[in-house]
Amino acid sequence: MKATVTWQDNLKFIGETDTGHSLEMDASSKSISPMESVLLAVGSCSSIDVVDILRKSRKHINSCVCELDTKRAENAPRVFTAIHAHYIVSGDDLSEKIVARAVQLSAEKYCSVMLMLAGNVEITTSYALI
Repeated sequence: MKATVTWQDNLKFIGETDTGHSLEMDASSKSISPMESVLLAVGSCSSIDVVDILRKSRKHINSCVCELDTKRAENAPRVFTAIHAHYIVSGDDLSEKIVARAVQLSAEKYCSVMLMLAGNVEITTSYALI
């Protein structure tokens, strides 16, 4: 995997991956910030795992929403100190047990982004089954 980040103007950059996808990032709140993109990466990576695990368990999922809340250090570098991911899942024939297990497997075994941050960021999870 390769990527290139190119300065555009002021504090705006365009990141492009070797697959041709791009993302505009800006430190002046005109587009997504680099830290926001990390937070979204946590939620999307883990949500992919949760949906995939439930599907492999032959469960029908209607929706999966991951709400993320974070705490950051007060002083520079303003790293994340804690991230809480709350999953809201609905579907047919889903049980508390299987959703809890899918969330746990993602956080502890499969989510590359969460695991990369582990040890530096306190990561917690919760879920609601609708």
